[in-house]
Amino acid sequence: MVEEGKTSNGLSSGLASILLDGNQKEVPQRSHLVSYFDDLGNQSVERTIEYILDLPHKSIRPTSGLVDVGFIRNLLSKRFLGLGVGRNMDFIYRDGIFVFDCGFGSNTVAIDRASVCGEIRNIRKPLLIESLAVFSSARANACVWKGKWMYEVTLETSGVQQLGWATVSCPFTDRKGVGDAEDSYAFDGRRVTKWNKYSKAYGQSWVVGDVIGCCIDLNKDMISFYRNGAPLGVAFDGIRKMGPRIGYYPAFSLSEGESCELNFGSRPFKYPVDGFHPIQAPPSSGTASLYLLQCLSRLLEVQRMDKSNSAYFEKLRRLKRFAPLEELYFPISHGICEELFAMIHLNHSCSEYISWAAVLPFMLEVFGSQGPHDYACLDQIIGLFFEFHGHLSLFQHLIMALSFNCKTAQLVLVDCPYSGSYPYLALACHMLKREDMMNLWWQSPDFESSLEGFLSIKSPNKQDLHLLIPSVWWPGSSDDIGSESSMILTTTALSGAVSKIEEMHRELCCMIMRFIPPTTSQLPGSVFRTFLQNLILKVRGSENKMSPSDASSNSTLVSLYTVILYFLSEGFSMDGIYDLMGSTAHAEVGEGFLHRGGKRNFPVGLFLNADTHRGWISRVGGSTNHLLKSHPFDDEEKVIWWDEGCMDDDDTRITHSTRQKPCCCSSSEVDIFRGTKDNAKCLGRSSKGPCTSISERSVTAECAAGSLNDAIVDKPSSSGRPESDFGYQTLQHIGNELVVSTSSLDVLREEELLDIMLFLYHLGVAPKFRQAFYYMSHQSHSMALLDDTDKQIREKSCIEHLKRLKEARKSYHEELIDCVRQCTWYRISLFSRWKQRGMYATCMWVVEMLLVLSNTGSIFLYIPEFYLESLVDCFHALRKSDPPYVSSSIFIKQGLASFVTFVVKHFNDPRILSADVKDLLLQSISVLVQCNDFMLAFESNKEAVTSMPRALLLAFDSRSWIPVTNILLRLCKGSGFGSSKLAESSSVLFQVLLRAVGVNDEELFFQFLNRLFNTLSWTMTEFSVSIREMQESYQIADLQQRKCAVVFELSCNLARVLEFYTREIPQAFIQGPDMNLRRLTELIIFILNYMISVADTEFFDNSLRRPGQYNEKTNRSMIMAPLVGIILNLMDATAESNHGETIDIIGVFASMDCPLTVHCGFQYLLSYNWGNVLRGEASLSKLAQLEEFSNYLRSRIVTLEGSVEMATKADENEDDSCCCICYAADSDAQFEPCRHFSCLGCITRHLLNSQRCFFCNATVTKVVKIGQKADHISGD
Repeated sequence: MVEEGKTSNGLSSGLASILLDGNQKEVPQRSHLVSYFDDLGNQSVERTIEYILDLPHKSIRPTSGLVDVGFIRNLLSKRFLGLGVGRNMDFIYRDGIFVFDCGFGSNTVAIDRASVCGEIRNIRKPLLIESLAVFSSARANACVWKGKWMYEVTLETSGVQQLGWATVSCPFTDRKGVGDAEDSYAFDGRRVTKWNKYSKAYGQSWVVGDVIGCCIDLNKDMISFYRNGAPLGVAFDGIRKMGPRIGYYPAFSLSEGESCELNFGSRPFKYPVDGFHPIQAPPSSGTASLYLLQCLSRLLEVQRMDKSNSAYFEKLRRLKRFAPLEELYFPISHGICEELFAMIHLNHSCSEYISWAAVLPFMLEVFGSQGPHDYACLDQIIGLFFEFHGHLSLFQHLIMALSFNCKTAQLVLVDCPYSGSYPYLALACHMLKREDMMNLWWQSPDFESSLEGFLSIKSPNKQDLHLLIPSVWWPGSSDDIGSESSMILTTTALSGAVSKIEEMHRELCCMIMRFIPPTTSQLPGSVFRTFLQNLILKVRGSENKMSPSDASSNSTLVSLYTVILYFLSEGFSMDGIYDLMGSTAHAEVGEGFLHRGGKRNFPVGLFLNADTHRGWISRVGGSTNHLLKSHPFDDEEKVIWWDEGCMDDDDTRITHSTRQKPCCCSSSEVDIFRGTKDNAKCLGRSSKGPCTSISERSVTAECAAGSLNDAIVDKPSSSGRPESDFGYQTLQHIGNELVVSTSSLDVLREEELLDIMLFLYHLGVAPKFRQAFYYMSHQSHSMALLDDTDKQIREKSCIEHLKRLKEARKSYHEELIDCVRQCTWYRISLFSRWKQRGMYATCMWVVEMLLVLSNTGSIFLYIPEFYLESLVDCFHALRKSDPPYVSSSIFIKQGLASFVTFVVKHFNDPRILSADVKDLLLQSISVLVQCNDFMLAFESNKEAVTSMPRALLLAFDSRSWIPVTNILLRLCKGSGFGSSKLAESSSVLFQVLLRAVGVNDEELFFQFLNRLFNTLSWTMTEFSVSIREMQESYQIADLQQRKCAVVFELSCNLARVLEFYTREIPQAFIQGPDMNLRRLTELIIFILNYMISVADTEFFDNSLRRPGQYNEKTNRSMIMAPLVGIILNLMDATAESNHGETIDIIGVFASMDCPLTVHCGFQYLLSYNWGNVLRGEASLSKLAQLEEFSNYLRSRIVTLEGSVEMATKADENEDDSCCCICYAADSDAQFEPCRHFSCLGCITRHLLNSQRCFFCNATVTKVVKIGQKADHISGD
């Protein structure tokens, strides 16, 4: 309880501040109450009542009778008459507005159903609506033509909505709505525009929970809008005047899945605007109820002072000038409450308005919006209200009002840490501690929607962040922007506010978990489980068979995830909570579920459940219904057990039971100030994480293979294959795992909470992390652009160029400030130290469980895909967190070594049907191997060493070739011609393993080479076409430049991989059939020919350079260097004697068509200024070998040209039997059964990619040599 003598704010008359001092003479102005006691006598009762009921001085005559409830009610009735209010007064007439009766009464404003175009569903009364059509529009049943009017719209989603005013003549269609015609005006905060037939920029972007005020001033013919009470300015002026009853209607248009709540005045406005009236007239009982609760507030104030130790009050009591409250409290309080509830009984519809307009501010005043709170006084009022009939609806509406305010409350910096939704949450949590209040709430039809509101946290937009973080700072910023100390103070205050709100969320959810509904047989946690299931269904759009546009912006998902993460990681300080949750292990004090060592278990029934809440979830092996038929699993009550760390290698095993603890339990916690300071200091650091040396693509692949090549090969289904083909054991025979049966799934177990938490992460948290990392990356990019611009300005360019540079600098500077604010907010809300700890432990727990299940038969097929997706995304979110949770050297080593095992084992697992999931695992490897510390983890992992090289070659297909190429490039990085000495060290171990796979499995390697040749040919063709298009248009568009740069980089990477294999496995090119060598030669000549043909070399280089890159980082040497390396590798291999008989490389080059092009290409390579690129490296000495090769090639070409000329003269009169495909060999083979013929080399090459004749497209059954007896070359 608040300390004695403490005063309340808000409706107080100031009595407390005057009476705190016992010396009356020191008070400059005596209060209204004190003036009543000037005369001696026994009049204290009357004067006290006058003060409490705000009656005129000496208006109550002295009476010898008892002061009872009837006496108080009589005084209140007279006071109502004096104030001009009553309990049941009719609504007054208002000029300039007319409300059409739509079946709700002549004074109720609602949606005119006759005006609806599309489909609008009323989710909850009074006016929470959702659009079910592509575009829905409607008007209200009220029009205005004179005066100043407004209504409010609370956004449930933040997509495309057009809110405003329209006349009845405005047509609504499935494409046009409010603002798309004359005499209709709208604001759209998603597109930040205003609409009146045409759109113009206006206002601010809106977010979920915003309250938009739509105002029309018909006295000045203007329309304006407000966002959370802040004016957005006049949107439209000079609007057309209208006559009576044909004026402007409140109107709105919503896209599919969008929802909002309309308030025309049935509730008090959240942000009323002075001078503007609500469309629907408020009930007069609202004023009367406000007066009654003001009286009750003064009664509590006098009671508080009466109980205090004030010397002044003691003197008044001795002089009998102040009546003891014990005698007056009951009649006054009950008289006030009887009048209040009599109003509710006479007009039940006003109960909601009274709760929102009067009861809520009264309760907040009593309780206190900031700590310490007056719990005892609040309990006294709640108990008082519960004595009266009608309290049920009053409290139900009060809870809804609290929920609404939680959803719409904004953080205010000066109010931290008791800011945002905290006051409403704290009040609600204390109220709901009463069993009768919790029962009342649970029985309400709005229980789940109000709980969702309580768990909402309103996200700030750009303007909100400017108010929350007025001063920004980053390393290198100027002093006029802000300082490091002010940034630390701001982040500390905001972090404290977020922590307070999260603490209230945990307390509320904890009460719901423990709540057992009356008159039911439900177990603890069943109410919380049902809420979670229904919320997930709602977010997924199952009710309407569509996904809401703002499902990812649902902050309730993030709050619930945070609550469950805290419970599983840190534990709740509640007696018996583990027993209530059905825990199979008793935790020590402060030990969370995720940090317990020893035996672990998971109920298989969570995967096998196919009810409406989970049946639609995609599984690893396909749909649930399909799996139940193809891989039936009968015992849904089984629980699988395993030992922590059982899937790790003995030399890398680190668990919660070993002496060396994992990172989540061994890293020392830093104090709050230190952590906040680190957050501020890292604002300007690169968001790429502690160990990324090259630019990372997103884990979900920045440049998806599908976007570069639409020819994606469909993966065959593996669900019909027997379990023995997968190489795993049956469920009953796995190592030290024990499978038992249990019937405890009816209780909400911690394992089930883990399952729900992963799904919540997948739906709501992962998108937040993606947004955070986008801003962090954009921040680094903006800093680089700003530094580069400052450098150019210091170089003192020409005046015109200097002007453009300063304009660009201003733009970059504004973008950087916005990014710093966004990054600061995400660090505060997402990267708390305890959250990082919990995320790390979650990754450890889940990856170990998945590895165990992958060896337990068909259960693995039933695992939801979101398990894998959430695991991978959570791992990388933690890895890229800024500031980092731990250093990269121990991030994997001390706890997450099994993650490497998992991604390597499953990125090409045929049991996983989803190509997207496989891409996610493969992209994880691609990102991790870029860091030396993580590369060491792969080299020390048995699964990676054993299976990854072969799996990479198998995975190189039309979909996954980009991440596979990046991985292969990293493994052989620094070993090619022209590679920088400063480049990261390559992995010698994996180079040996890759070579061994290619040598030992020739068929697999040749298939890989074929796909590699095809892909490189395609990327260079795409690149040449893009360059040609830009040259023809004489400009470099941003999108085209980005595409050129990406495709060129991919081509260079592919060429480097090809260079690596010509060095490690040259025999694949120089021995046996010459097909691989010829294809390699054709590629080299094609690339060289294109390099020579480009007329404008400067245009070529500029088209490759992305913004912020320098000339030395991106130029044509990137593709030319691997070509030189390929030729030199083949020359070295030919010169060695251990390769045996080899193909004549010079002869193959000389035999190509257009020998002049070949010669010019080699001259271009030799004449290139390699000195500026290689800068004295050892590769320069190799150029002499290239010159020698060029000389031999020139001599061979001259010799061959003479031979060809003589052969041509000799064969002028002979039949032309030359191959019509290559014109370089005789047609010595034919297809069967179509009998078309060509040379054997061309046919063999064609059959690598297609089994159809390239003349008639007939299916080829076999190929025979002409002149030989059915020599079978290729068949079925």
